[in-house]
Amino acid sequence: MTTALSSTPPPSSLPPAQRLLHELGLISLWNTGPDSWLVLISRTTRMFAYGSNGIFIALFFSSLGFSDFRIGAFMTLTLLGDVILTVILTLIADRIGRRNILLFGSLMMVLSGFTFIYFENYWILLLASVVGIISATGGDFGPFRAIEESILSHTTAGSSKTRSDVLSWYVVTSALGSAVGTEISGKVVNWLSKKEGWTDVRAYHVMFWLYVLNGGIGAICVLLMSDKTELASSGSTKQLEDEERELEEQERLLEGEEGGGRLSTSTVEHIALTSSSNANTNTDVKPEGPTSSKWSSKFSQISPQTRAVMYKLWPLLAVDSLADGMVGYALTTYYLAQKFQLSNATLGDITSISYFLAAVSSIAAGPLANHLGLINTMVFTHVPSSTAVLLFPAPDSLALTIILFFIRTGLNNMDQAPRAAFIAAVVPSDELAAVNGITSTVRTLASTAGPTITGWLAGGEKFWIAYVAAGSLRLAYDFGLWALFVGMKLNQQGGRD
Repeated sequence: MTTALSSTPPPSSLPPAQRLLHELGLISLWNTGPDSWLVLISRTTRMFAYGSNGIFIALFFSSLGFSDFRIGAFMTLTLLGDVILTVILTLIADRIGRRNILLFGSLMMVLSGFTFIYFENYWILLLASVVGIISATGGDFGPFRAIEESILSHTTAGSSKTRSDVLSWYVVTSALGSAVGTEISGKVVNWLSKKEGWTDVRAYHVMFWLYVLNGGIGAICVLLMSDKTELASSGSTKQLEDEERELEEQERLLEGEEGGGRLSTSTVEHIALTSSSNANTNTDVKPEGPTSSKWSSKFSQISPQTRAVMYKLWPLLAVDSLADGMVGYALTTYYLAQKFQLSNATLGDITSISYFLAAVSSIAAGPLANHLGLINTMVFTHVPSSTAVLLFPAPDSLALTIILFFIRTGLNNMDQAPRAAFIAAVVPSDELAAVNGITSTVRTLASTAGPTITGWLAGGEKFWIAYVAAGSLRLAYDFGLWALFVGMKLNQQGGRD
């Protein structure tokens, strides 16, 4: 049984080491219990596999003789497959069980890994990527992340600090997994390809065993999770009536929304109390009718006050994701290999260091969010990263190019945990899985066009344009986020304030 530790801010009289544990969020992480730990272990091992293969996926296809356009198209179609899986699985997650969705995803990851080990046909590999789980960019797309963030937000309901801390470590540990994966794979591929009778293609095939292994680890973690990760269902008539009255009152309050896209203080305070209450009761009181299994019905069950916020956030996330899709890490390593003729080992070292920097910076995301606010943390850390993307193709020097790459990746992940915490704070617990699923779908769908655009530009020797365009789009996202949400503050219970 987990020993409870105080999650309240430590008094100044406590020893510095204990105060540091509180500030870094490690006390919050400990208090959440084994379910949250298992989520972090599963994500970390998955990102180990994604990092080990994502860095080489474009080089792998290039070594098979596929054109740059086909490489970009592969990534686009893979992301489209992730969209379909995410839409279907996240919208039904709370009906058939979040753990069942994660278990299915882990098994599909194993199947996709076997396909990439034994086949080299473009269309077979494409099919395995579209219907299975393969990270074509090194990022965590597909159904996993939306469900896992819903579980973590669900298990940390009632405290915005705890939620922010845990989600920050969710990002930190995944970045560490990616860092270790890229470092090991870079060395292993470089070593295997130099062995007598070995080729780069054969070495790449070996690395896909990590998909199989880590898919199995993910399945074990899911089987060890408790029922607390699921959203309980209750058909209490009284609860339903109370919920309907609260929603009606919130709708009336939302009609008094202030100009400029900001909610009035009285409005958000009321919604904060309601959202916190919903999260703490851990019930789903929405009636199930004959059309409840349809996606449109599921979407319509998202409350008006939630949609009022998400309708502003989703377009911004789409812009950011389109930019990320154009200059994903897999395409960036491909760009570096083409421009500077770098070896696999060197690419692995560079990417691994960048992921370690991302992990270190992500540790600071929680404390920064607690002191500066979620939106401030998201914008202040993302703007330098976006600027680095914009300037990335400018230097002819490898050293300056790598510095820009480190700035980009080192700061890039610091907005992830605050963004997830922000969404969890404005979305009731029983709507969170659906909202996270739609959010993930919007982001993935927007990013699908990116690789094809970049592949077309790379084939025409205009690879650099992709970085200029992507950096500009990312900055537009940053400033738009600031303009629309800087006035929306959060209270300590995870709701709007």
